[in-house]
Amino acid sequence: MKTWQLAGNLVDIPGRKTYPAVITIADGRIADIVPADGPVPPRYILPGFVDAHVHVESSMLIPSEFARMAVVHGTIGSVSDPHEIANVCGEKGVEFMLENGSQVPFRFCFGAPSCVPATIFETAGDAIGVEGVDRLLQRTDIYYLSEMMNFPGVLQHDAEVMAKIAAAKKYGKPVDGHAPGLRGDAAARYASAGISTDHECFTLEEATDKLAAGMHILIREGSAARNFEALKPLISTHPGKVMFCSDDKHPDNLEEGHINLLVKRALAKGHDIYDILLAACINPVLHYGIPAGLLRKGDPADFILADNLTDFNILETWIGGEQVAAAGKTLIQPVPVEPINRFHCTAKTEADFRVPAPAAVSTVKVIEALDGQLITHPLTFQLTAENGFLHSDVSQDVLKIAVVNRYQDAPPALAFIRNFGLRSGAIASTVAHDSHNIIAVGADDESMRRAVNALIGAEGGICVIDGNNEFILPLPVAGLMSAGDGYDTARRYSQLDKAAKALGSKLDAPFMTLSFMALLVIPHLKLSDRGLFDGDQFAFTEVATA
Repeated sequence: MKTWQLAGNLVDIPGRKTYPAVITIADGRIADIVPADGPVPPRYILPGFVDAHVHVESSMLIPSEFARMAVVHGTIGSVSDPHEIANVCGEKGVEFMLENGSQVPFRFCFGAPSCVPATIFETAGDAIGVEGVDRLLQRTDIYYLSEMMNFPGVLQHDAEVMAKIAAAKKYGKPVDGHAPGLRGDAAARYASAGISTDHECFTLEEATDKLAAGMHILIREGSAARNFEALKPLISTHPGKVMFCSDDKHPDNLEEGHINLLVKRALAKGHDIYDILLAACINPVLHYGIPAGLLRKGDPADFILADNLTDFNILETWIGGEQVAAAGKTLIQPVPVEPINRFHCTAKTEADFRVPAPAAVSTVKVIEALDGQLITHPLTFQLTAENGFLHSDVSQDVLKIAVVNRYQDAPPALAFIRNFGLRSGAIASTVAHDSHNIIAVGADDESMRRAVNALIGAEGGICVIDGNNEFILPLPVAGLMSAGDGYDTARRYSQLDKAAKALGSKLDAPFMTLSFMALLVIPHLKLSDRGLFDGDQFAFTEVATA
């Protein structure tokens, strides 16, 4: 049995104190913790950070590569909902994530996806019903029922929805929530069904209602949705009931930082260090029963070393007594994978992207994309027909958007969108929540055709068409994730991000924003492969009228 010692300033989060200590580690676990007799090295020892809700697939990395990059920033685990790959490959997709994640030293806490497909108004690659959810929840490596996005189904006591929640209760596993904008009595009824968390709050008032109903609130700051500023008072007012999460983190952002950035930001806002670390380190582990160490005698030797408690520069990260990152470099070795996927559509023509004009001047409903938010606003604009068809109007920043079914041949669904700002060309992606069909925005039909067909040819990826230039990042694993090195994926993604912005986009993360324009469970106006969808009426609506 290997035994060794580590000395430093121990950060005792539950005890709300920091003191010089010596930790004895034996066979990957904490054997003892005693106060130091003399001086200790100028470093701080504390539990590692945990992302309390993330879709690993949205990093465009397989779990092992996500772990390789995250540990550099002091993250030792994540509460991971694999419903992205489940929408493409069903239970086999979940099994892929579990198997790949198990091959690296990282505390992955995977859930059983509750809403595959997310709605009946879109075409997904697979489905997971009550029996499938029950099978997954029986597994010891599945820790919870993933976000219950069908909150209307909860409120209306839909039989399938309630059966999935009942299965989680049967196995003693928590249920994650997803109920954007739900307040008051409706929030209380949602929580009373057994929903324990929510990561969709975008106002303090909404979060307060859900806290009053007994829910934990996850403060989200990801690549697309950013709610930290609105919810940060909860760190001090409800320290035992909040956690930090990213939800969706693109690879370039993950290379820059992770939960450590929220810790530093909260400190800069004047919040108490121990309250912050409860949210970052302790609360997720306790709520989900993650088998991660919290620097207690007998725990797994999971911890991080920081140079100080202001900048939180991570010196080293240890998981199970194994050093996994040091001096800003990952020590986890890559894991080779055999990609899985589902892709069955054929190339499209320029004519497939034409929108017939109801009149010479037509009124069109326009999706307004919002930077840093998943919700959209519904707008109306006037478009003038050309040869009987409606086209993108760059002068008004009203561009055409398409969602193309990638699981079977079908005509593209077409609508119009604002705030992408493209002056020419097109961008497209097969990361399109939650069914992950092909989604594209473009200044002209031909550029959209080229972008969509590039992704069909690659069977997944993200793409930019700029004149004669075509830039593509292939994502061969379910059309969502790269099979290669995470840092190389981050570099290539950054190149495409810059290429999209060179076309005129002012969005902070154009591809991340694009990926949510087909997410029907987030109001107000979205586009599925079957048509324009009104999230308030929960029904399809017409794109253009005379």
